[in-house]
Amino acid sequence: RIKYRAKYQKIPLKIMLKELGFGINLISKVSKGQNAAASKFYKIAEYLDCSVDYLMCRTDNPDINQ
Repeated sequence: RIKYRAKYQKIPLKIMLKELGFGINLISKVSKGQNAAASKFYKIAEYLDCSVDYLMCRTDNPDINQ
């Protein structure tokens, strides 16, 4: 969902990760099921203007306030 949301907003993943101070391999690690700190998901969700629940597939609604 991170890749989809970034593409939807026309944000290159490399730029997003660099601006957030995360390693380029973060998305790959998460997609393979490796754990990432909750704070990283929060920062990514904030950057992409969506909820953490949306990024973690707990909801199909990306709106933060829903």
